[in-house]
Amino acid sequence: MRLLVIRHGESEADILRVCEGRADFGLTERGHRQAEAMGSYVGQNYQIDKIYCSTLKRAVQTAEHLGAKVGLPLILDGHLMEFNNGLLAGLEYSVAEKKYPRVETPLHSAVYEQESALDFRYRAEYMLSKLTSEHEEDSTIAVLTHGGMINQLYRAFFRLPVDSKFGFQTGDTGIHEWVISKESRVVVRANYIPHSI
Repeated sequence: MRLLVIRHGESEADILRVCEGRADFGLTERGHRQAEAMGSYVGQNYQIDKIYCSTLKRAVQTAEHLGAKVGLPLILDGHLMEFNNGLLAGLEYSVAEKKYPRVETPLHSAVYEQESALDFRYRAEYMLSKLTSEHEEDSTIAVLTHGGMINQLYRAFFRLPVDSKFGFQTGDTGIHEWVISKESRVVVRANYIPHSI
């Protein structure tokens, strides 16, 4: 199967310079233009069978542009939401750093009403398992989500340890194309951005 894992467009939080995570900001005008360009590119170059997306507004709004281009409804799934950053959500970075300083915790534990690293990784493992087991090998599935979740999906894809320090960069509406079969897992392209907006 072919998976197109796509990050949302520019959000209002990017402009406000606040901790986003579970804070539910929408797209900026620029973000909508980025999403429109992404939708056009994907619609012209792939035959999409289904579109899954996070339930957070910035991902839904991005996915709606793609859905309109390819004539498909969105399948909303909370497992695709960004990291639950708890009490930091929506705070300015400087305020968050002072009020909630970084604390080292075991993988199963968390502070400040956040989810644990283990829970975050579990959501990615769940989604990758669901997508690969419920669709035919010739399917092409689009997944609209967030930078943090894309990192977790990569780690699940490569079967990296939960505490792996590898990171995978994703710009606004960056597209990651993966091909998964019983025999192999292949990254065709990473962080392809189909616009110059």
